[in-house]
Amino acid sequence: MAEHSRPQHQPRERWGSRTGFLFAAIGSAVGLGNIWRFPAVAYENGGGAFLLPYLAALLTAGLPLLILEYSVGRKYRKSPPAAFRALGKPGQFIGWWQVAICFVIATYYAVILAWAIRYVGFSFGQDWGEDPEAFLFGDFLKTAETPGDVSDAFVGGVFWPLLAVWLVVLFVLYLGVRKGIEKANLVFLPMLALFFVVLVVRALTLDGAGTGLDAFFTPDWSALGDGSVWVAAYGQIFFSLSIGFGIMVTYSSYLGRRSDLSGSALVAGFSNSAFEILAGIGVFATLGFLAAESGVGVGEVATDGLGLAFVAFPAVISTMPAGWLFGVLFFGSLVFAGFTSLISIVQVVVASVQDRLRVGRAVAVVTVTGAIGIISLLLFSNDNGLYLLDAADHFINQYGIVLAGLVFVVFVAWWLRRLPQLQQSVNATSAVRLGWWWVACLGVVTPLVLGWMMIDSLLAEFDTNYGDYTTGFLLRYGWSVALGALVVGILISLVPWRSDEELPPTGPGGPGGTADLPEGRRH
Repeated sequence: MAEHSRPQHQPRERWGSRTGFLFAAIGSAVGLGNIWRFPAVAYENGGGAFLLPYLAALLTAGLPLLILEYSVGRKYRKSPPAAFRALGKPGQFIGWWQVAICFVIATYYAVILAWAIRYVGFSFGQDWGEDPEAFLFGDFLKTAETPGDVSDAFVGGVFWPLLAVWLVVLFVLYLGVRKGIEKANLVFLPMLALFFVVLVVRALTLDGAGTGLDAFFTPDWSALGDGSVWVAAYGQIFFSLSIGFGIMVTYSSYLGRRSDLSGSALVAGFSNSAFEILAGIGVFATLGFLAAESGVGVGEVATDGLGLAFVAFPAVISTMPAGWLFGVLFFGSLVFAGFTSLISIVQVVVASVQDRLRVGRAVAVVTVTGAIGIISLLLFSNDNGLYLLDAADHFINQYGIVLAGLVFVVFVAWWLRRLPQLQQSVNATSAVRLGWWWVACLGVVTPLVLGWMMIDSLLAEFDTNYGDYTTGFLLRYGWSVALGALVVGILISLVPWRSDEELPPTGPGGPGGTADLPEGRRH
């Protein structure tokens, strides 16, 4: 039998180097939210004072959970569903839940990336004219006047760059972990850093930049007494580190048994935070210039998300010297940040399909990327695409990622009580040893914070409809998406697995493999 027809006997892929893994982990964490979400969250929650709860959240929840995901992935050398099943059979539904979440996120995350690609081109001629908002929603997205169901109104300006995005993702993932994902991140991440550093330096030379930075960094110490500020800090850390939906479990499953986990987590976590602060400096220096040009306060132009990236920044570009270059740098940064994150999201689904169906990478990549890409193109290349994206993003983040992360932590820490065992596994190979604080944070702090985030979000949800959408629209494209991911996870987990004894080895980590031997004793 030909080797390519026996994927179950192929060794599990491995990162080429620790640097390659770190670049991939950092690339996954540094995404669109770092650039357009963190600055506004910090500004609205105490400015400079926000950095204290932000640091507390990083140390007590972000890094501990990141290390936990690293440890599970490396120990079992499998995708989330198979790794959680190895932890405890009921846990496989958590893994498939996270896979479903990644599937949903990938469909619309690629859309924003496609918009950014178009705006790189728009920057040269400043095609948005004098009214960037009207251009975005009217000329470019051709958004319907009211939210509705999926429309047959084709928007070619979104379809073609979106198709290009999926072809690039397909190519990178097809090449594999080492030749595709690792090499792509070794290119995209340095390019992102270069583009963004040049952008920040340019922003700092603009008139009004100092005013913007004062608005961003001036501390409001009274905000520290507001519980919502602390919830916001934990929420930002949770979303920005790519934890809670299987990415880091998947990426760490390609590590060697002797890899330093805690040290890698510290590098990835603090690199992500450093980029967020750098993004805050660049964004608010730019907003200070916009406020000075408009004759208003910084608070009147400070925004986040799509409004910041595709309305406020184009307005800035139109009023500054050599604005086209600033636009290319900014939207180019969004493109690089988006690609590294999107690749990691889709890889979770690919790895899970590989492990579950025992198929080769080529089959899994073409099937998964093709399915996600087709759904993405059908749902978001029409005049209702923006509304569908907004509702799905809000609900899958608030009631998908957070809840799945909470269930995962409770399952490992409280149900299985496996934290001490995983702690020993990490300490055996890591330079920075984990103490009692790691178990305490994951067993107490993280579950309480995530639980409170859920309650706080639900209270706001039931008080006012998100985005002033109708209840019917939110039920169809918001709540149903979040609940659907959970239901899909449960249903897939109910499909019988062949027993572990019947499954062939998956490579170095499988039965009879050499993954537990020191590097020098492998043959």
